Amino acid sequence: MPGFKSDFMNVLHERGYVHQCTDAAELDDRAANGIVTAYIGFDCTADSLHVGSLLQIMLLRRLQMTGHRPIVLMGGGTTKVGDPSGKDSARQLLSDAQIAANMAGIRSVFEKFLSFGDGPADAAMANNADWLDSLAYVDFLREYGRHFTINRMLTFDSVRLRLDREQPLTFLEFNYMILQAYDFVELARRYDCSLQLGGSDQWGNIVNGVELGRRVEQRELFGLTSPLIATASGAKMGKTAQGAVWLNADRLGAYDYWQFWRNTEDADVGRFLRLFTDLPLDDIARLEALEGAEINEAKKVLATAATAMLHGREAAEAAAETARRTFEEGKLGGDLPVFEVPASDLERGIPAFDLFRRAGLATSGGEARRLIKGGGARVNDRQVKDENAPIGADALNADGSIKLSAGKKRHVLVRPG
Repeated sequence: MPGFKSDFMNVLHERGYVHQCTDAAELDDRAANGIVTAYIGFDCTADSLHVGSLLQIMLLRRLQMTGHRPIVLMGGGTTKVGDPSGKDSARQLLSDAQIAANMAGIRSVFEKFLSFGDGPADAAMANNADWLDSLAYVDFLREYGRHFTINRMLTFDSVRLRLDREQPLTFLEFNYMILQAYDFVELARRYDCSLQLGGSDQWGNIVNGVELGRRVEQRELFGLTSPLIATASGAKMGKTAQGAVWLNADRLGAYDYWQFWRNTEDADVGRFLRLFTDLPLDDIARLEALEGAEINEAKKVLATAATAMLHGREAAEAAAETARRTFEEGKLGGDLPVFEVPASDLERGIPAFDLFRRAGLATSGGEARRLIKGGGARVNDRQVKDENAPIGADALNADGSIKLSAGKKRHVLVRPG
């Protein structure tokens, strides 16, 4: 592993954040001799980010922890266009009101990971609608469009993959890479920003910005990408059978978030501890060396540390205790997800397969039936053998709930509402 002069570059390499860098030696020199301002852009396509964005948030955290200034760029303008990178089809166009609501929803997450303020290394938040919305289109094309050739734009993965699959790529989306490059130039002007960070799928867009800054501003800008994270089994990070792992608490509670990390594959524990927690590397080396059943203790450390960063230490420890009581003692945990059903439905009795579907432990009636036939469904820790057996008010426990379990790790409390 190459030795660097700056804490920033050393930390990023030691923890596994680096995939590509435009000029690592010069960026290292800048970081060793002054404060580097860097940004990552986040488009506002939903009212919460999901765990697939967490690596980028952690990149900004590492930047700030090593003494540099992060900028969170909200894509109030670019969300209206849609990034074609990694997409098979055009995004649904959102209204200004939807974009504003989504932006409001995701802003608060960053305050959990970054320190905002007016100091030299304090984080700032910007919105590219501030400059993109007021662009005069013809003037913009004359000034900046001439620096981009169609020949080269067609070589970028975000464009080429869509065309290779013979899937439509709109002219609106084709503009995205120019707008992202222009964002970098504007942030250089407004914030003296010299580094863009992003996932490896953004490499072409980032290089465009580096080159545009050199051509129109005579600035030396830098780009650094992180690897796209997949699990050891090849699954995409953050994709589960139950859907996206959201970062906003109103989308996904602390217990379910803790469980996501607790279910990490054995081979991923050390890597995820380095990327998604602040634990010292020596401690991580000890934890990832554990073997057999002991690796589960490392997974609990990972789950609690990652959950504490997002939801707070108290919520993380409560989630860990709920899991311990549920799995190790067979007791009901107070923080298990709760699903309410109409009291009248419980009085009549709900077919077992339908109750599991309603509670989110299966995505369809067919999946629920297969779960029951395979012996993986339990009501109050008793195996369900008849998929049509009615589950009613007589199944309520002393606390007024029914515990549903799908396998050993997924549990929901059903209560009459």
